[in-house]
Amino acid sequence: MAAPAPETIEVTQSRVACDGSGGASGHPRVWLQIDPEKGYVECGYCDRRYVLKPGAASGEH
Repeated sequence: MAAPAPETIEVTQSRVACDGSGGASGHPRVWLQIDPEKGYVECGYCDRRYVLKPGAASGEH
């Protein structure tokens, strides 16, 4: 049986914070930087994929 696909979240900034959003079952907050060449970054803890929305400036903070 295949594992469910990780959650994908569209964002407007290239720097994002991830804490797993699971409350007590989440993970420590980590800051991630979207690679402008790829257009996304994946969290090393929960595998969430953060995708830069089309038209969003990759240099925003």
